Amino acid sequence: MSQGRRGLCEWSGKHWFILAYLLLLALPCTSFLPNFWSRVLTLSWGSHTHQYISEQAILNVTLETLRDTKKHQGDHADEQTRLGRGFWRAVGEVVTSNADMDFLSYTRSDPVYHFDSERVDSAMVMLRQFWAQTLLSLRAKEYQSARHSLGQLFHSLQDFYSHSNWVEMGQRFIYLHLLQPEEPAVPVAKEDTPTCMECFSVTCRNNLLPRLKNAEQDSRLLTTGYFSASPPKPAGKCSHGGILDSSRYVGAKGGINKDSTSPLFSPHHYLHVEAATLATEATLSVLRDLRDTVGHKTFLRLFSVKQVPALVFVMDTTGSMFEEITAARLRAHSIIQSRASSPGQPGTFLLVPFHDPDVGPVYETDDPNQFMQHMENLMALGGGDEPEMCLSAVQLALTHSPPMSEIFVFTDASPKDAHLFDAVKALALEKQSKVTFLLTEDPNYTTESRERRRRRRKRSREPLSPDRFSLYTSLSSLSGGLTIFTTNSDIHSVSTIVEDNTAADKVTLLHVESDQELMFSHSFRVDSSVKTVTLHITGILTECILTSPSDQSQSLLSEEGPLAELKHFKGLYRISLLSPVQPGQWKLQAKSDGHLTFNVIGDSSVDFLYYFATVTNETHPGLARVEGSPIAGVPAFLVLAVTGLAPDEDASFSHVTLLGADGESLQQVKLNSSSSSSYSVTELVGWMDSVPRVPFCVRLTGRDGRGNKLERVSTEMVQPTHVQIQVLSVPRLVPGHSTMVDFDILNHGPARLFSLTADDDCGYLQKRGPHRFPVAEQGSFRGQVDLHTPATAQAGATVTLTLTVRHLDSPDSNYAVAYLTVVPPDPDTSPPSCSAARVQSTCPSVCNESSWSVSLVVSDRGRSGLAALQLQKGEGTLTLFHSPPPTEDNLVEAQSSPDQQQPHIDKTTSGGNHHHHHHHHHRARLGRGDPPLNVSEWALGSSQPLWARYTSSCCSAQAELLVWDTAGNMKRCHLRSRQQRQFRDRSTETSGAGRMTLTSVFFFLFSLGLLWSSLL
Repeated sequence: MSQGRRGLCEWSGKHWFILAYLLLLALPCTSFLPNFWSRVLTLSWGSHTHQYISEQAILNVTLETLRDTKKHQGDHADEQTRLGRGFWRAVGEVVTSNADMDFLSYTRSDPVYHFDSERVDSAMVMLRQFWAQTLLSLRAKEYQSARHSLGQLFHSLQDFYSHSNWVEMGQRFIYLHLLQPEEPAVPVAKEDTPTCMECFSVTCRNNLLPRLKNAEQDSRLLTTGYFSASPPKPAGKCSHGGILDSSRYVGAKGGINKDSTSPLFSPHHYLHVEAATLATEATLSVLRDLRDTVGHKTFLRLFSVKQVPALVFVMDTTGSMFEEITAARLRAHSIIQSRASSPGQPGTFLLVPFHDPDVGPVYETDDPNQFMQHMENLMALGGGDEPEMCLSAVQLALTHSPPMSEIFVFTDASPKDAHLFDAVKALALEKQSKVTFLLTEDPNYTTESRERRRRRRKRSREPLSPDRFSLYTSLSSLSGGLTIFTTNSDIHSVSTIVEDNTAADKVTLLHVESDQELMFSHSFRVDSSVKTVTLHITGILTECILTSPSDQSQSLLSEEGPLAELKHFKGLYRISLLSPVQPGQWKLQAKSDGHLTFNVIGDSSVDFLYYFATVTNETHPGLARVEGSPIAGVPAFLVLAVTGLAPDEDASFSHVTLLGADGESLQQVKLNSSSSSSYSVTELVGWMDSVPRVPFCVRLTGRDGRGNKLERVSTEMVQPTHVQIQVLSVPRLVPGHSTMVDFDILNHGPARLFSLTADDDCGYLQKRGPHRFPVAEQGSFRGQVDLHTPATAQAGATVTLTLTVRHLDSPDSNYAVAYLTVVPPDPDTSPPSCSAARVQSTCPSVCNESSWSVSLVVSDRGRSGLAALQLQKGEGTLTLFHSPPPTEDNLVEAQSSPDQQQPHIDKTTSGGNHHHHHHHHHRARLGRGDPPLNVSEWALGSSQPLWARYTSSCCSAQAELLVWDTAGNMKRCHLRSRQQRQFRDRSTETSGAGRMTLTSVFFFLFSLGLLWSSLL
């Protein structure tokens, strides 16, 4: 590596100038830069990217939420380390959705998604739709869809501060009206209103007309820059600016964007930090509003914070499956018992029963006791004939389970629905979930029943194929799971693999398959972070020797020894290394009579995530994630995120090795830090000259803080291909309406015939295929699929659309998965309101000698009605009334009446005495820390306003009331003791963005050298 760097450093200044010029010509920029690589491509090392702003905001609010939940501060650094691999994958989904707004063809050039071309009103409508869609998805527990719409919201919101003149007006607070229509709005300049003056240099100072920089409330005017030629820029308007914005040549020349610190791309680069700070504060504000709207628990689930692996069973419930169901019950009970005493959330429990012809229903819960009760009620009845609807059940399990789950399938039957294999394969790879099959022999095919079954098969003329389970073995192999052929008598013991693989902080040290009959050897490394090690081997071993790093050996099949303990069940060998496990390289030599699969797992928090990416050369610079399988034989970047490192752990990572199916090394990829690492995540980038043409998995290599070699393996097999499928649009689904989803098929090989199959989990597709069509050499095909959403579809539900394309005469195939959300035709996006009626404040200098109070009316501006209220901040008491009390004295009397428990609901009547009618006013009291008051359970009608009075000691001069409507919109009502501003504008009260770490100069030289070599 050092030699390569020296070679790059020896380039002449002329070479660097030419390379930089070519890069600048190839990569324009029209928003905050998408991700870490964008800073390299634009030569703007200090720029705040969409990725950085989003990651830091999510991390800060997540840690803040954890501290609030625990009611104490705790160790900040330790919290970050223990957020879990699932957290960083969830954050990655938000960041990817954010960046895709710059990369996808249907969003990258549309000014509405980027607050460009003065389309402010339309952009605000879109922004509020993203918010409403996020809430709908969260209410339906569709967390993946919620992360997608949240990333889109972040992108547009962050772009506002970079593309508008908000910063130039001297604003130091976020623009509340963007997401809160009841807040004051700033008018947008009309189409015939000039906004900019001419600017003839790359840096444009004072090129906005004076009115566009005015901070006075009555004379403020908003504008945003026009980009390129669509829509055409009217004369006198501001351009976005930058060296590849063609509109900058149309008067007024120049531009106003603050996307980066580079004057070549951002004429207002000198205001980049201010714009990024406000964008960060706006992102933090959205996250806090989201947390307070859905609650702490749902917010943490959204980002998979400290989530233990989901327990997912796919269960054949035909009459022969009694022993398997019993084994699954026992394992579930054992797992639930072990998790009960562990910190963190219990996780997701999911069961999908199936037989022929029924599949489901899916049972999903977060309550372990409810899951156990459901398992107890599961019975093995009916069926018995081959085959069964197994893949349909696996498809449902993949759709409903979180990403990176391990799915355990208990069955003794082959699949009747083999046509679903491609769709199930696509879902498993897209969600990086493992599928493990535990296959038992059906008693109906053995012993005394065998002759009867043979006669029956003869009559039906449907002999069973000897490879009827081949689809199961293929699916487990490519997803990184196992296929275990066992018996009813051994299923209880074999099912220990469920507990082994669903324990928290499990990492893979080795995963390899072998068909060799001769003696062969595989090795794996144990580093200082690994606490326990377990080996699972499927197949039939005839010899197995384990050798430790100190060269001590043990023959596992013939003797007990100091290294490991072996347990053998039909179809599975379970080997546990004895404690303490020696760090270093372990070697396993084995011989078998057939196919073997080795899987070695350890207990460690250090793991990694990865994806493949290509440099985009459209309107935004950055690394665009490759969806589906990568294209074989072409260059690509490999991006990794190492998770779970302690902040003080001095680990380093040098390279990854691409391993073939038998564990052989195919290619080594050197890694460089992206310098966008945050806290317990290290982000790495490697350049691949050519993606291998055969399936492979990824092994990461580095060294831990003690110098021990560290290795981690991703078990799923990447399937390189020569065909690509891209979804061009992800529309919303409206009940009672039809929707079209457009896609492109890109052929990276010779002219040939392809087949496309579409599938969805809700049955909305009009035609599933297969559809056949030819595609020319290096050509493309554009098509669409139609979905009809029934009028009864539930708002917030997610429809998982899977598209798979396959070459008819070769294994070449690829996939795309899109998540479509059902939304109401006219959603309510108007939040509730709080109107002050009267403020009484007589606070002297000695605060504890007096009190202050405010009377207010709470109502819903939209049509949904009030849902809940909660006193979020303040040391006083809030009293609520169904109707306005006739006098202020009645309010005081009600406020001062005794209550022993909060929230307290008082429903007394005067016994028919009409002279004391104020006692008819039902009232409730709330204090800080009380759960939200459900309005529908207390008030007669949620559409009616409520009257409230807040009273507090003068020592607590502020309070905050949260009000929700039934659509999920929230209003923060800020109360203050000063009469002149009892409701203050909500400023963000958040910390600004942290300092960006500069990209390493050596990494810059290395990266540009790679790009230059690819151009050559």
